[in-house]
Amino acid sequence: MRGLALAAALFASTPAFAQSEFSKAVKADYDKSLASLWDHFHRNPELSFKEEKTAARMAQELRAIPGLEVTEKVGGTGVVGVMKNGAGPVVLLRADMDGLPVQEKSGLPNASTVRQVGVDGIEFPVMHACGHDVHITSLVGTARLLAANKARWKGTVVFAVQPAEERLGGAIAMVKDGLYTRFPKPQYALAFHVAAGLKAGTIAASEGIQYSSSDAVDVIIHGIGAHGASPNTGKDPVYMASQFVQALQGIISRERAPLSPGVITVGAIHAGSKHNIISDRADLQLTVRANDEATRAQLLAAIKRVAEGVGTLNGMPKDKMPEVKVSEGTPTTINDAGLARRLNSSLAKSLGPGVVVPFVQAGMGAEDFTYFVTPGLNIKGYYFGVGGTPQADLDAEKKGGPAVAGHHSPLFKIAPEPSIRLGTEAMTLAVLDLLKP
Repeated sequence: MRGLALAAALFASTPAFAQSEFSKAVKADYDKSLASLWDHFHRNPELSFKEEKTAARMAQELRAIPGLEVTEKVGGTGVVGVMKNGAGPVVLLRADMDGLPVQEKSGLPNASTVRQVGVDGIEFPVMHACGHDVHITSLVGTARLLAANKARWKGTVVFAVQPAEERLGGAIAMVKDGLYTRFPKPQYALAFHVAAGLKAGTIAASEGIQYSSSDAVDVIIHGIGAHGASPNTGKDPVYMASQFVQALQGIISRERAPLSPGVITVGAIHAGSKHNIISDRADLQLTVRANDEATRAQLLAAIKRVAEGVGTLNGMPKDKMPEVKVSEGTPTTINDAGLARRLNSSLAKSLGPGVVVPFVQAGMGAEDFTYFVTPGLNIKGYYFGVGGTPQADLDAEKKGGPAVAGHHSPLFKIAPEPSIRLGTEAMTLAVLDLLKP
């Protein structure tokens, strides 16, 4: 089988696998089907809100499972499966499915060569550079395992295949499209993310904050066009953009409280068309991260203030002042403390020693899973990381060898078998704990 042979060839070192009562069943499913399914998804990524083929394949896989009712086109391309098994609580399992506008350079034999026009009308190369192919493959494995073990649980499981996590719009789109009114409303919502920086064969979940907030900020700096040889006759937006970028770091270093994490990154600047033309506009794209709502609000307000200050400093008229718009955003993702303690303990007992490890927030990644558990919905959330990199690769990096590529990198790659198998076992065990008869 192509997927199985490929998965075996991806990494020379074989990670240790967690052992639970379901390990043999998950291994058999992986060898028979899940390896090939992951291979298919990895070769065929799709951009946010454009995941038509991925959604269709997920609907097909879920419909093949006895007792699972499937609905498509929820919140755009989202898919919802409902598995009822008598009276009891409702648990929602979420897996995101979109890829990224990144050209894959991982060197893997199944590297994506896909190109696609996104919702903004621009064609991009597309890659699963964040592991969402692992998430949806594992969701299928979890659904199969729960269907085969109905004697072990009572209640309802809702499987949410979410679009557009990378644009931070898919979760809220599904909720607005009736996820909790058209389908059973859960008491618990669970999800996981494969983590390149975490050792394969381990999982980690916080009893508090799991991910930072994230806001995409678009800035237009207006100028007055002129000849490059006569800059005094215009207003140079490139020069103003340079001032703006430098000033942003003053917000981080001199306004943000030192013990309140925050990041402002300028990811893109676009201006001008020729060497000797001063443009009349510069467009910037920023990402802003924080770990609490007060810092988040402070950073966003300061960005607007600094932009206006740059316009004033350069003598721009009021109708040509910089424009600042937040186009996408999500609050922090915070696990319910009691639920996290309960499931961390349960998984550690079921999976064996050394599998559940302490959670460390190593960066300021963000997630829109938080919209499934927004305060007021009375839904407890549990989000955990699943290690995706063999220990040998992490050790080699520490000794000066090749760096382990991070998420969103064109070099991103993870070990699919331990990631998918552990994700499937952990999700299944968590559901069985919450839906005990």
